[in-house]
Amino acid sequence: MGDGMGGAAIRNASAGDLYACIGAFLVAHRLSPDPLHYAFAHAALSGTDPALAAEVQRLTDGGFRLTQADVMRLAGTVSGAPALPDRSRHVADTTGSVLAAAAQMQVDGFAEIVRGIHDDTKGFGRDLAVSVATIEQTPTGGRAEVARIAGAMIRRVRDSEERLARATDEADALRAKLADAHAVARRDPLTGLANRLALSEALAARDGTHCLALCDVDRFKAINDAHGHNVGDRVLRAIADTLASICDGHLVTRHGGEEFAVLMTGTTIAQAVALIDSARAAVSTRRLRTRETDAPIGAVTFSAGVTAMRHDEAVEQVFDRADRLLYTAKAQGRDRTCAE
Repeated sequence: MGDGMGGAAIRNASAGDLYACIGAFLVAHRLSPDPLHYAFAHAALSGTDPALAAEVQRLTDGGFRLTQADVMRLAGTVSGAPALPDRSRHVADTTGSVLAAAAQMQVDGFAEIVRGIHDDTKGFGRDLAVSVATIEQTPTGGRAEVARIAGAMIRRVRDSEERLARATDEADALRAKLADAHAVARRDPLTGLANRLALSEALAARDGTHCLALCDVDRFKAINDAHGHNVGDRVLRAIADTLASICDGHLVTRHGGEEFAVLMTGTTIAQAVALIDSARAAVSTRRLRTRETDAPIGAVTFSAGVTAMRHDEAVEQVFDRADRLLYTAKAQGRDRTCAE
């Protein structure tokens, strides 16, 4: 889609910069940080696969992002890398499994270090008791024996300190792994937005004044049927970008399929409607084209239902009300916002 969606420039990277380039590549193309995507990015950027690098350069020339379909197709050419899953849900599941396995390895390693320190501590206490008894029995002037025992104690203390430092490093690495797993589990891999789980957690912890908007792309099936699912995915990403930009500071989520949910904090219903209407107008005025043929996609719009949330009502009631308002907007002709 040629309407300003940026992409990272592809180039061969030196060994010192390769890691940073791969990270930037994954962010620019909204690829989750799992081993499959990493292998793909490494092959494209390291110079080990010139044909792949050239194809990635061709597809991203002009500031385009790679689509999931592009990555799926090209990843099959990367030596030793299994094919990527064909749907974003599977990508998220795979990534979560990898991170969970890595975190479990860190837990096992940390537990082993702690067990070692515990054993050393018990041994140290036992040796200390023996050493005290030896010192008490040493004749006056047996300074060499006292020095030997003290030196042994110091070495044991230092060894325990080193083990404890390693255990601390393991704990820090484990926290980072779990933070990654937490973030991946709450992010939609197609759009980069928060997902339904993140929204559910935010709703459960809400405090203060909130409004909820449900937004649904109009006639999305017709877009997929006419232009294919790759174009449909790009349309979803374009709408996600617009909502995230205009509703900056609020929680914008992909709620499923072609539906988005926006949880707005500290806004009145009038302010919430104004935000959603601004995003709706921005989407409807974009002139999107297919990347492959440059053919116009046609008007892309969404309808929305916006409601204020009351402190004493269940989340299900809020969603039911927003959903009814959304379908009222659809029934009234689409490309509009209905509110209480």
